[in-house]
Amino acid sequence: MPNGPAGNHSVNDIPDRLIGATISLLASDGPSAIKARSVAAAAGMSTMVVYSYFGGVPELLNAVVDRGFNQIEDTFAQLPVTDDPIADLFAMALETLHYARANPHLYDAMFGLSSRATYRPASEKDLRKAGHSQAFQSAYRYVTDACIRLGNAGSVTIEDPTVVAGALWSFVHGYNTLELANHFAEFDNPVRQVLLPMGVTFCVGLGAEPGAARRSHEAALARAAPTRA
Repeated sequence: MPNGPAGNHSVNDIPDRLIGATISLLASDGPSAIKARSVAAAAGMSTMVVYSYFGGVPELLNAVVDRGFNQIEDTFAQLPVTDDPIADLFAMALETLHYARANPHLYDAMFGLSSRATYRPASEKDLRKAGHSQAFQSAYRYVTDACIRLGNAGSVTIEDPTVVAGALWSFVHGYNTLELANHFAEFDNPVRQVLLPMGVTFCVGLGAEPGAARRSHEAALARAAPTRA
């Protein structure tokens, strides 16, 4: 039994333990398992601790989503910045796909997909619009920065890097969502057969030379760990 509302845990580590427990429950049992009681039990604490530290399950889930974007930011920060921004952008796409495959339910929560429907909606005053959190912005700036470098490289024409970043973000996460839902089961290698050509086509639409765009994508795929492909 927990010793008091927080058991024997220090006050400082309680939020992290609750977030970690929620992520573990999402991974093992899916979104239907995320209730104040189940999270608290998994963390070895009383149910009241969830409300004391987060206010409720929706607020806890916001913190879990932030943790996911923090992890993606950490991954992006470790990727090399090369003189080929197209390859760098595709490397980020591959890492994001790898994260989605490893954390499908968390990924759903991060991007406001079907798992949200199982949670009690936050009130209007607590509602955080997708993409407005600091954690999201910190991860997303790596995409925007690469789009700025792409425009500065002179091989394509980019009037507004934020628009290009938004379009890239859209097609990558659209692909990831469909792959998680097993829509590409008929392909032997959907990354090479679907995602890579889609990236090449996008860059060609910006003005990149087709052969060069494909070589950049192939270079990023060759650098990636086998589990990313």
